[in-house]
Amino acid sequence: MSTSATGAIPTWRVLLRLARFPRGLYAVNLVLWTLWYSIPLATGLIAREYFNALTGAAQARFGVWTLVALMVGMGAGHVLTFAASFYAFLTWWFHDEALLRKNLLHAVLHDLRSVLGLPDSPGEAVSRFRDDVEALMETLDGLLDTLGQGLFALIALGLMISINPLITLVVFLPVLSAVGLANLLSARIQKRRAESRKATGQVTGFIGEIFGAVQAVKVSSATPHVMARFRTLSDARGRAALRDSLLTQVLDSINYNTVNLATGFMLLLAAGAMRSGSFTVGDFALFATYLSGVTSFPRWIGRAYVRYKQAGVSIGRMSALAGGAPGTALAAHGPVYLGGPFPDVPAPARTDGDRLERLEATGLTYRYTDGGRGIAGVNLCVERGAFTVVTGRIGAGKTTLLEALLGLLPMQAGEIRWNGRIVEDPAAFFAPPRSAYTPQAPRLFSESLRENLLMGVPEDEGALQRALHTAVMERDIGELDHGLDTVIGPKGVKLSGGQVHRAAAARMLMRDAELLVFDDLSSALDVETERVLWERVFERRELTCLVVSHRRAALRRADTIILLRDGGVEATGKLDHLLETSAEMRRLWRDDAREPSAAG
Repeated sequence: MSTSATGAIPTWRVLLRLARFPRGLYAVNLVLWTLWYSIPLATGLIAREYFNALTGAAQARFGVWTLVALMVGMGAGHVLTFAASFYAFLTWWFHDEALLRKNLLHAVLHDLRSVLGLPDSPGEAVSRFRDDVEALMETLDGLLDTLGQGLFALIALGLMISINPLITLVVFLPVLSAVGLANLLSARIQKRRAESRKATGQVTGFIGEIFGAVQAVKVSSATPHVMARFRTLSDARGRAALRDSLLTQVLDSINYNTVNLATGFMLLLAAGAMRSGSFTVGDFALFATYLSGVTSFPRWIGRAYVRYKQAGVSIGRMSALAGGAPGTALAAHGPVYLGGPFPDVPAPARTDGDRLERLEATGLTYRYTDGGRGIAGVNLCVERGAFTVVTGRIGAGKTTLLEALLGLLPMQAGEIRWNGRIVEDPAAFFAPPRSAYTPQAPRLFSESLRENLLMGVPEDEGALQRALHTAVMERDIGELDHGLDTVIGPKGVKLSGGQVHRAAAARMLMRDAELLVFDDLSSALDVETERVLWERVFERRELTCLVVSHRRAALRRADTIILLRDGGVEATGKLDHLLETSAEMRRLWRDDAREPSAAG
């Protein structure tokens, strides 16, 4: 029994769950396509009577023109059935494809295991959304054809056997050889498909990285090196895709050529039978009508088997992207909104329990597996309205502390309390309206600046202007070609480094959260812009801030400084006290004075 790469869920269970969405539509497709494949059965019988009537061997009492009319009617019915089948097929395909991608995206955005397990290349993730989803859909699509073709083949074989068992047996012999060959090559099929998918993801990811770093490539005159790397990846992808496609096409070719082989056998045997009078011209016409469908059945079986094996690979890759979620979770049923207006996305409802009075963390621990760096036994306390700064040398654990607190890393020990109540799931809890976060390397999208700031929040012009003012962005907006509606390019490439960080800060302020978490925001700003930004933050005394910074402007304004060293708390207190009592704090203070200012 084939299982996905996770080894937990059989592939057939995932496919069965997917086939049940939308309810009953796959069954409708199965009926329609089976009917479409079955109509040629009647066509063959009519052809048999027609040619027997011409030769005087007909047993039915239909006239020639009656048989012609029946043949035309069958043709028209075949066309109409195909139109209905194709409509039902497209409706089912788009619903299931959207369902898979929605569930996969939901897992990536909401499951911490998925975030930690993202592949190295963004293109590899895109490949799983695109190619692996299509692989599952193609497997179910092939099953429709195989079942419909199988019913036709069984009935046709029964009719052919009733006419001439020997010719029928010779015609159908290639079935066993084709199926046996596909089974022998199953392991190689899975291996080649996995290699092809991985190579495609590497190329896609590299293309995305090139577009996101055009300026850096040009400034460093690295275009020849980038193109050489691209050619290397493309060649590797070409070889992997060729091996994958070649194996599939060889099997398809073997299955397809069974038709030609069977046709030759039938012609040789039919000639002798017709001379002896045991095989009529009408019988030959029926055999000729059914031959393609009967002898191509092994091709459908072989192709379905290959796709089933490849689907197992795709389910494993998608499950890995979803943080190890079982394949059946990827096919979990839910709305996909392919027609009509999208539902309104409600803003997070603020409750009395969301109001922050006191945030405490005790014994917070997270150690990286490679090298053991991280934090251990860290305690911190943030009161409402406070400006708390976490500082320390590079590698002291500042960013790790924030990410463990917010649930972006799974804490290995410790406890977090919000107003005295234990936070069981930090990743789900620390979200608007309770918390908002600007990371050390904020990500903007290739949309307008306005869309980057709102990100689903209902537009409130007053709130937007306050956020821009606090983030010291008002002058920058006036200098952009189209103001807030300027499309800023991939990763905000049309903005300076300081503008990217301040835009991310404005986006965070738009969430109106109880706790604002900044990770080294001011390091990307010049001294004057940083001074103004913190002044404006302090003007809004309702804001509670937890800030990672080593810059003097932030340290001077801190109500509490948490000094980290080698993953632990070295000292805690106000700036003056730490400068008097901590050699580590004095060292950081001197080092900041020697650092050049960043461009804003």
